[in-house]
Amino acid sequence: MVAAKRDNALVVVACDACATQGGLMPGMPLATARAMHPSLDVIDHDPHADAALLASVADWCDRFTPLVAFDGADGLLLDITGCAHLFGDEAELLRMLTTALTRQGFAVSAAIAGTAVAARALTRGAPGRIVAPGEEAAAVAPLPVAALGVSEAIVRGLCRAGLTTIGDVLARQPSELAARFGEAFIAVLRQATGEDDAPISPRKPAPDYVVDKRFAEPVATTEVILPTLLALARLLIAAMERSGKGARQLTASFFRSDGAVRSLVVEAGQPVTRVEVVQRLFAERLDALADPLDPGFGYDLIRLAASRCVAIAEAQRGFDTTAHQAEDVALLADTLSARLGARRVVRYLPQNTHIPERAALAVPVQHCPPDADDAPWPARADEPPLRPLRLLQPPEPIEVLAGVPDGPPAQFTWRRVLHRVARAEGPERIAMEWWRAAEPGLTRDYFRIEDESGTRFWLYRDGLYGREVMPQPDGGGQPRWYMHGLFA
Repeated sequence: MVAAKRDNALVVVACDACATQGGLMPGMPLATARAMHPSLDVIDHDPHADAALLASVADWCDRFTPLVAFDGADGLLLDITGCAHLFGDEAELLRMLTTALTRQGFAVSAAIAGTAVAARALTRGAPGRIVAPGEEAAAVAPLPVAALGVSEAIVRGLCRAGLTTIGDVLARQPSELAARFGEAFIAVLRQATGEDDAPISPRKPAPDYVVDKRFAEPVATTEVILPTLLALARLLIAAMERSGKGARQLTASFFRSDGAVRSLVVEAGQPVTRVEVVQRLFAERLDALADPLDPGFGYDLIRLAASRCVAIAEAQRGFDTTAHQAEDVALLADTLSARLGARRVVRYLPQNTHIPERAALAVPVQHCPPDADDAPWPARADEPPLRPLRLLQPPEPIEVLAGVPDGPPAQFTWRRVLHRVARAEGPERIAMEWWRAAEPGLTRDYFRIEDESGTRFWLYRDGLYGREVMPQPDGGGQPRWYMHGLFA
């Protein structure tokens, strides 16, 4: 039995079949349950662990259909439209699902109907039923009203009115029920009888293309797994090629015989249209795993899905040796991203701002827009760079001896090392963007500095003497100096 605190009292939230036969039920105070059965084995409710376990079961159910949705805290809805014939028929699919979950240690109740509400009601009131389309009303009529899954207040109100079964409720006029319980309850009734339907909200979007391989006996060796993945890649590429599509995201899922599921996702900056590219990306992804795949007792299903596809634009290729450079660079970026992670392989795009730390935006190279190559960078090939390529983040405070009000530094101390200035150029005055924040910051005066050893620095004074003063923790009010970058 599982118990949790509700309104400052411990109540029963779940119990097994043995406890139910003993007269216990969810919602009962724990003190009452202990009075009835003093030797109860009580476990504290852990909703986070329950949610994680239900999510893992939902992942396992992906083998039957890509459209799996949560139904409350203890149920799942599977849209098996067009999938039942892959397993023989609906009865065989239901048998396989319940048998496998029971073997994993779960107490399973399942049913198949034309609508989600009807299937939910049958699961709670008559598990194991398979209802043909158009027969939902007759199937749910003898079930208790609680099987509809509506709120306890509605169930209590119906029972007080003498309407204990769904058939009793259906015998009343919809206008009477709507006046007492609302239009939402009428919509639930219409869905329970098959007169109306509402689509489920799957927890994962359905992939554009998917192929899988089922094994009569679980496989656990690399000699079988990798060739299987390569064969699936050929089928997937052929299916996409017929539609003129290429994959930007690929997902390989490995379903273990004990119910565990492991998925690997790779992304590509350019649409993938070749099998060897798929093989290379997944080979890099597998080699880079910190937690290698553990087949356990073996995989009984391996699936390869194209999670995101785009149309392929045919391009005329010339005989120039540089014609394939862009494609080779994109393939290199995809390979590095598969091994290191997409967020670690970035490209800097110029931004329309004069603030140094905002002048370039780091974007994963696979997510760069197609016109990123046309982004205008300031070109000054005939002059030394005005700003360094390497910026410190955040800028580091330094101690400076300088002339005032606008004079360059004569010497400064950075990281406990004294640097005497040999040459200085500046200031380059930059005002902060006041329209971006309520407190944009102080005006900066940047200087390009060269010390006596020839090392060049980029530092700035934060604030203007006599005009902009930032109070300091030590009580002073003078502008502060910072080291922002180093020239090569």
